Parts: sequence; structure tokens; C-alpha cells
Amino acid sequence: MIKSQAMSLGFDACGFATATPVDDETVARYDRWIEQGRHGCMQWAAGHHDLRQDPSKLLDGAQTVISLALNYYPARFQPGDALRVAYYAYGRDYHEVLREKMAKLAHFIEGITHCATRPCVDSAPIRERYWAQRAGLGFIGRNNCLILPGKGSFFFLGEIVTTARLTPDEPCTMSCGDCGKCVEACPTGALAVEGAADCNRCLSCLLIENHDQELPEWVESAIGNRVVGCDECQLCCPHNAHATATPVSDFEPTEAVMSLTRQRVEVMTSGQFKRTFAHSAISRLRYKTLLRNAALTSTKKH
Repeated sequence: MIKSQAMSLGFDACGFATATPVDDETVARYDRWIEQGRHGCMQWAAGHHDLRQDPSKLLDGAQTVISLALNYYPARFQPGDALRVAYYAYGRDYHEVLREKMAKLAHFIEGITHCATRPCVDSAPIRERYWAQRAGLGFIGRNNCLILPGKGSFFFLGEIVTTARLTPDEPCTMSCGDCGKCVEACPTGALAVEGAADCNRCLSCLLIENHDQELPEWVESAIGNRVVGCDECQLCCPHNAHATATPVSDFEPTEAVMSLTRQRVEVMTSGQFKRTFAHSAISRLRYKTLLRNAALTSTKKH
């Protein structure tokens, strides 16, 4: 009933995993990543260590983590002269869209199980890809994205932690095998064969998360016409070769995204930025960050 309701709300996948502490190997691998400083400017990634390891700390009596996936692959794409925006930010802010859908599903779950729920949409330090793999939705690719077999990686993830005891699904055991297309395609060498990403070199991280510092000089030669994120490691992935367009109208590209050029950004005021991207994930960049990123692009690089 829960999975059927999730599909009726527009989700593309739904799976259950028992809410046990995260396994030691995964914890150790993450801790090494932090110790090596590979999280770069994402200082928040080093916080809430205890919460990341045990979903029961997010909800007393937690029994199940419900993982959900929602397709965001676009039906229309920006024209060639636009400053490139990663597909996830084409339309309405995914936090808003998922939060509304998950609130409805959580209400449904509480109604039929009489158990507590806690929806998580980037609102809690929970290991989204880990739980999605445990719930059988897909596997974590070498590009560090969750890949849904037969569907690809252009999916938003969300979780509902619940005190309802639900029969767990079989974890996904697939892997990338010996494919290394994303490692080769990354414009800055941020990906490694063993799968760990170095956020100090990841354009998505640098262009979106790095607000207060100057970008390394080498970014200018790699940025091309990107100003919001980078999709290269997904675009080259064979699992995305047959990605289908999302039916979610909220993820349709806005006119502001379709017409985003360096000239438009240069004349944009702080107030215009706030109004234009009020309900867009682009608002996370902040006005000055968008100006900085746009200044590094050029017509020649387009």
C-alpha cells in the first residue's frame, strides 16, 4: 500500500531498509574522506557524526528507512548561448517539491500504521545513497551518484524514517564494474577509480558551495560556460543513455534558466536575483556567487 501510494504521488521508486546503524566499513570510509579533507568547502559534511551513523537518533524508535526517488531529467534543454545550469536546478526548488510529496506520503503512512514518521529532504544528516542502496533502489556509482538500474542517475532522493516495522527489500548489489567513463569525463579530475570524489576539485562543489573564497586559478580554464553545477559525470554515464524526461511539471525549466546569459547576469541586481530565483535551487548560490561564476565564463568558451 505504501509503495502504491508513493507511485501515485509521482515517485519513480520506493524501497524499505531496516533502520540499523550504518555498517562499520561505510563509516570508516566516510571518516577517511573527511580526515583527508576531500569534502573541501562543505564543512557541514563533517558535522553531526552520530546522527549520520544511526537513523534511530533522528526518530526515537525508528524501525524502517523508506527511500524514494523522483526523476528530474528534463524534456527541454537550455540553448547553446545560455550559461549552463545543472539539470537539477532547471525548475522549481526540489526541496519544495519533494517536501510536499513526502508530507502526503508520511501522512498516509501514519494513517494506516498509526506509527510516527520523519521525512528528510536534505533536512537531516542522513546517508541518502547508502539507504537507497540498502532499500534496493540502485547502487552508488563511481561518479558518486545513486544509479537506478535501467533508469539512470537523474533522480532526487528523499527518505522517511518511521517507527513502522516494514519488511525490508533486498539491497542492490550491482556496481559500475570496470567502466570509468565518468573518471575520464570529469573536466577537473575530481573523480578517482576507487570511487572517492575530491570536492576540492569538483566544479559542482566549487561553483555552488564555495561562497566566501576566491576560486582556484585553474577553474577558469575548466569552467566553460557553467555557472550552476556540472553534469558531466552523469551525461557520460551509460546508465543515462536512455534517460526519460520527467513528467513532473515543477521541474520544467524556467524562462530565467532558459535565457540565462552572461549579459543578463551582469546587469542583474541583488533584488532581481532574489525575486527571479526565490523558488529555485539556484538561490543557494547567492547573488555574488552567481556574479563571480559568470565572470569566469566567456563567449569563446561557449
